Amino acid sequence: MCKAMEDMRKQSLQEVAKRMLTAGKYALEEIASISGLPLDEVRKLKAELTV
Repeated sequence: MCKAMEDMRKQSLQEVAKRMLTAGKYALEEIASISGLPLDEVRKLKAELTV
């Protein structure tokens, strides 16, 4: 996959993860599993939202 497409895919997954974090209904591990993002990245996204 080309770099631009991969970047767009990752950004979309991050947006989904942010919505899931905002909903407050999912454990971090669930968000990582559903989105395919690494758990550390989900933790970073959560930290960004709580600042």
